[in-house]
Amino acid sequence: MIQLIPKTNIDFVGKRYVFFAISGVLLLSGLASLIMKGGPKWGLDFTGGTLVETRFDPLPSSQEIRDALTKGGIASSEIQTVPAQGIVMIRTQVEGASISGNASEESKNDLGRKIQTILEQSFPANKPVLLRKEFVGPTVGKHLFKETALAFVLTFIGIIIYVAFRFHSGVWGAAGVIALVHDVFATIGIFSLMNKEISVTVVAALLTIAGYSINDTIVIFDFMREKLRLLRTEPLDVVINVSVNDTLSRTIITNFTVFLVVLTLFFFGGEVIHDFAFAMLFGAIVGTYSTIGIASPIIYEWTKVKSRKK
Repeated sequence: MIQLIPKTNIDFVGKRYVFFAISGVLLLSGLASLIMKGGPKWGLDFTGGTLVETRFDPLPSSQEIRDALTKGGIASSEIQTVPAQGIVMIRTQVEGASISGNASEESKNDLGRKIQTILEQSFPANKPVLLRKEFVGPTVGKHLFKETALAFVLTFIGIIIYVAFRFHSGVWGAAGVIALVHDVFATIGIFSLMNKEISVTVVAALLTIAGYSINDTIVIFDFMREKLRLLRTEPLDVVINVSVNDTLSRTIITNFTVFLVVLTLFFFGGEVIHDFAFAMLFGAIVGTYSTIGIASPIIYEWTKVKSRKK
């Protein structure tokens, strides 16, 4: 195994309450933000929006159009261009729209007029001509959203059963899922705190974060299982600390590699995947943290509580 850092002997179990406190602050902050804002800020894929199609002569660049819209007070929009015909299609969210796609007709019309006014004032020399203005529904319907949520729940149950069967303890499976849920909800919370939208690409990032999280957790659990056989006379906290320290270099290498890739996407990938890259950046950090400071200490804490009851 490549050793990125020297052999360590950190008492991770002894610091478990510090880790639990950090997680508590992080999750409660996100939860408070979600409650105050009435849930996540859903993107166009979930709420639908107003579509404005305009012809220019000549056609400005997508970035110039995006800058003009942002300056006019429309911070989030999807822009598609047809350069051969000088056409741009702008899709942006209607204020007050929910995941059900609900929004007043007045809001839809006002937003369409606002976009066209911004284009006419920003590009008078390009002769913008309105071709159409209409409301388009969400690409991810309410039914599909419910089905996705159900798939998440069934996945969590499946992971608990699989890990419990593999490691002969339901507690291990529950600890793995808690770390996974911790990472996903922490990312959703930070998006709410920063008033960022949850789009389909962000959901893809959440699924990727969940995959990395459970993979790292199972690697540490494998080491713990082997160490439990080799260090039969040692207490559980010693076994856990040895296992986490032995896998620390591997965990850092794996997640740091992912971090460098998504950092490049964050700075150079463009506006379209900016939120995806941000979610992956935060997820790489919080995933490493939860693998080390949440999953394994939960097993120790549960075992400690159970032994006290006996």
